[in-house]
Amino acid sequence: MGRVVVIAVGTVLCGSLVASAQESRSEISAQGTGVFTSDVNGNGTAYSATESGGVLGTYRYHLNHWISLEGAYGYNSNTQKYLLSSGAFRIQSGVHDFTGSLVLNLPSHHHSRMSPYVLVGGGALRFVPTGNELNTLSGAQSQTKGAFVYGAGVNYGLSKRLSLRVEYRGLLYGTPDFDFGALTTTSVTHTAIPSVGLSYRF
Repeated sequence: MGRVVVIAVGTVLCGSLVASAQESRSEISAQGTGVFTSDVNGNGTAYSATESGGVLGTYRYHLNHWISLEGAYGYNSNTQKYLLSSGAFRIQSGVHDFTGSLVLNLPSHHHSRMSPYVLVGGGALRFVPTGNELNTLSGAQSQTKGAFVYGAGVNYGLSKRLSLRVEYRGLLYGTPDFDFGALTTTSVTHTAIPSVGLSYRF
C-alpha cells in the first residue's frame, strides 16, 4: 500500500513539473527602437534632444495568463541641446534606461496569433557624456534621473515560442543638467520609443 502511495505522489509531482515546464512562463525579447524627445522650456532654458535609434532588451515573467512582470534595459546615444540667453550648448551622451513594469495581457481570440498588452512602471535613465569633440561644455558629469514608463504592444506568433513584437513606450522624466546649474529647466520631458523586434518564450 505504501508503495502505491509513493508511486502516486511521484506521478503527481512529475506531472506538475511537466505542466509547469509546458506553461513557458519566461519570455525574452530584443528590439530596435526609435527615440523621440519633446522640447520643453523652464527656468529660462530651452531644452531639446536629437532624434536617434537604439536597442531594447526585456525579460518578462508570466505570473498567470493575465499578468506579467518585466525588467527592461535600453540604450541610445543622442545630443542634449540647451538654449540660454547667454548662448547655445550641446552635450552628446549615451542614455541607459532601466525600468521595471507590470504587464497586463489583454484578451484575444483563442485561435488568434495576436497577443496585445499594456504596461506601466518606473525606473531610471542614466545620462553619460561621451566626451565628443562637438560638445560645447567640458566637465559634464554623468547623471541619473527617475522615470515613469507606460506603453502598449502586441506579440504576433510566428511559431509556438517565437513572436514578432511591435511596441510603443513612453518615458516621463526631469531633463538632465549634467551638474551645470544654468542648464536646469525644472521641467519634465517626454520621450516616445516605438520599437520592433522578436520575443522568445521558454
